Amino acid sequence: MKFICLQENLKKGLAVVSHINNKNINLPILNNILIRSNESGLELVSTNLEIGITHQLRAKVDEPGETTVDAKIISDYVNLLPAEKVEFDERDDEASLKCGNYKTKIKGESAKEFPLIPVIDRARYAEFNIFDFKKALSGVAFAVANNDNRLELSGVLFEFNEENLTLVATDSYRLSERKLAVKGGNITEGRVIVPARTVQEILRIISGISADPQSIESDVLKIYLADNQILFTLDSVELISRLINGQYPDYKQIIPDKYKTEMSVKRQDLVRALKASSIFSRAGVHDISLVFKKGLVNVFSSSGQSGESSIDLNGELSGEDNDITINYRYLLDGLNIIESDSVNIKIINNNTPCAVSTTDDDNYLYIVMPIRN
Repeated sequence: MKFICLQENLKKGLAVVSHINNKNINLPILNNILIRSNESGLELVSTNLEIGITHQLRAKVDEPGETTVDAKIISDYVNLLPAEKVEFDERDDEASLKCGNYKTKIKGESAKEFPLIPVIDRARYAEFNIFDFKKALSGVAFAVANNDNRLELSGVLFEFNEENLTLVATDSYRLSERKLAVKGGNITEGRVIVPARTVQEILRIISGISADPQSIESDVLKIYLADNQILFTLDSVELISRLINGQYPDYKQIIPDKYKTEMSVKRQDLVRALKASSIFSRAGVHDISLVFKKGLVNVFSSSGQSGESSIDLNGELSGEDNDITINYRYLLDGLNIIESDSVNIKIINNNTPCAVSTTDDDNYLYIVMPIRN
């Protein structure tokens, strides 16, 4: 195998695929990246058996072929090369790289040992704008449960219909829901749970692409659904992943139909007040009380060890005076995702969930469970 590729392109390509490579004692080939060249150009492939990533690169191919090399070694080395052409020549599973005055040889392993990346039927798909998809997925991913006690909560729910994709994540203490318009495709219904690691990888890949938007040939992201697998395609990257088997809970049951109190307040003012009051919240509890009155909301916290904090913020109240005690960290997580200047906080009482939304984004809802005293 022999090809020539720009260092910048090879560096970016390796960064896309190498992130899922972990040291695997039982199957060392998973530490490697598959490098394949043909008449179409260069292809980089990595897998951890749960996720597979394929990235197409432009290259001048003199001799087609394939091999595998250690992901960390080749990534670290290529990152340090000058921004010139990289000449790659592989013979007998030994890769020779030359770039400017840099020369190296990297031991490889036969591509025959590399696991096959599944090929799925691409009949069912949905299309989205890549940047809108990133914004929507980022708006829920932070709420995924971090433990494996309930496997179905360790991923993001993707619920499809003809018009929208609804994304949901919860860890039982807070819940984030965002709807995203479908731009094309033929999925009329579907409900799958995508693992958190897969979500993190697709967000990381989109973020890398977003850093240089002019290099993107297409801003379309496609999602293909098949039995127990999901495929994301964007620009020159494909990511395939297993799905989580399980029944996602009926989360809509915890979302109140009506509220007794609704307060509109400046988002940044509330963020600042929460951070200031958090200094005096109880360690391990992270509790802060919100007291709603006509024309203001009082942000209050106290601790027998550190003291107390009371901050009044101007706001517009609809409904009756009310109060609720919540975990300030969970509330801040939701507020940090919102881009609007103002937020609406809605409650029934101090024993029911608190809802956070905005007037200019009907597609986003965030729920925080109360701390019951």
